[in-house]
Amino acid sequence: MTLSAPLVVVGSANADIFVEVDTLPKEGERIVAKSGQTFAGGKGAIQASCAARLSYPTYFVGQVGKDGHASLVRDALLSAGVRLDHMNMVKGPTGHALVMIQPGGKRSTVVVQGANVSWPRLADGINRLTTTVQQLIRRAGAVLLQREVPDSVNMEAAKIARSANVPVILDAGGTGTPIPQELLKCVTVLSANELEVARLTGMPINTWEQVIKAATKIQLMGVRNVLVKLGGKGAVLIPQDGPPLIQHAIQPPVMVDTTGASDAFTAAYAVALIERQSPSGALRFAAAAASLCIRAKGAILSMPERQAVLKILVNYTSIEQEVPPRAADEQVLCLLEEHTRFPLEIPATSSPVENKMQLMQIQPESLTV
Repeated sequence: MTLSAPLVVVGSANADIFVEVDTLPKEGERIVAKSGQTFAGGKGAIQASCAARLSYPTYFVGQVGKDGHASLVRDALLSAGVRLDHMNMVKGPTGHALVMIQPGGKRSTVVVQGANVSWPRLADGINRLTTTVQQLIRRAGAVLLQREVPDSVNMEAAKIARSANVPVILDAGGTGTPIPQELLKCVTVLSANELEVARLTGMPINTWEQVIKAATKIQLMGVRNVLVKLGGKGAVLIPQDGPPLIQHAIQPPVMVDTTGASDAFTAAYAVALIERQSPSGALRFAAAAASLCIRAKGAILSMPERQAVLKILVNYTSIEQEVPPRAADEQVLCLLEEHTRFPLEIPATSSPVENKMQLMQIQPESLTV
């Protein structure tokens, strides 16, 4: 494997400070935590680490501050094998988050965005990405984005990639603000969880049918392929052409920490996409990576090695071949077939997405972003 088509991750880097508390502090109250740990995090750094640990050449384009947290992030990324030629140090603090964990796993988080949102404009007053980063994006196998950096940075990276026919994968996580439609039109694959899909479309997503309808609505916003992550239920990919594909979650023997599982899924899928794995194979690869991630504590620390993923896949494939589909699975497959068979009377000039919308009786003019 050469560096001719690396994965380029443009995104955030944080120091995540975890403290265990019995209750949240009231106004003016001082409490003592049971324990505390600090890990490197941030969706961009986590996803870059996962891709690198999966033995794919990965560059991280991001920013840290001039503080101790910067060293924590840098060391974590380097230990995962991420290339940091284009990680910049800027004035102000490295992004960090205070996560207060209560009994039962309830979490409250305070985020300091810091360097993640302090991208300096260059001499031309428009571009935030240097000439060398722009060149890196143009020769990438894919560009992976998230929403913990300004939309203007993501937009610039996505437009450069699109102009060079480089796939753009956007993870919808990071902020609840609307995604600019101009950015969505540059996206090859949108990776989103249930809440993000519901927020983006304003549609319910309580059933498989509703998930498919919502994802198809996102396609009408300009996205070519939609990957919906459903946690313990698995994931579904609604491609630009062809029927939706369902991937059940690969359940671990013990679940330790779900932090970073969604990022592991997205990053592994990105690697599989560049490697030209089949769509179903890419979903299995991503599911195996996520399954391994939740068996260990921490985000970057829990990202799996490639050999471990391949070992999981060998066992998983044999189980798939031995066990016949459950009744529930058959119902889902029937539902997918029902919602992706295009009637012959639909004009041949209609696009696949328009066909789906007609079939589901969703009116394009009712769509909002």
